[in-house]
Amino acid sequence: MGASVAQRGSGGRRRGRGSRGTRPMSEINVTPFVDVMLCLLIIFMVAAPLMTVGVPIELPETAAEALPTDQEEPLSVTLAADGRVLIQETEVPLADLITRLQAIAAERESQQVFLRADGGIPYEQVMQVMGALNAGGFREIGLVTDAGGPAFNGNGG
Repeated sequence: MGASVAQRGSGGRRRGRGSRGTRPMSEINVTPFVDVMLCLLIIFMVAAPLMTVGVPIELPETAAEALPTDQEEPLSVTLAADGRVLIQETEVPLADLITRLQAIAAERESQQVFLRADGGIPYEQVMQVMGALNAGGFREIGLVTDAGGPAFNGNGG
């Protein structure tokens, strides 16, 4: 009827040098994936602090610790040295500040806001902006400062 060929070993494949190159690889090489992920991690670690910086101002220094933040992106209001008021990075006229803050407060879950004021701004002007924040619906006002200021306990300068 027909001729049959007897095969030995594993399915008739030849064993030897050439057999390894023809078989498909059954293992996943994760080294390139890990390399790419580590590079992305480093890029984001360097870029993340740069994304949160807005208007350049000279913050006063204190010995206070940082406030814990919620899951929601914190709202920051900046009072620049030249008297401009900015919500996040958008400049807002003082006359429209309370209405803008009320609109933002209606959309947010948290009543927390961070006030960044230049160290050269008069105290009265900072308090006026804090009053506008309170009137706009924000009851938790955190003042942003640079660390390393005097501690007033005999240890700091």
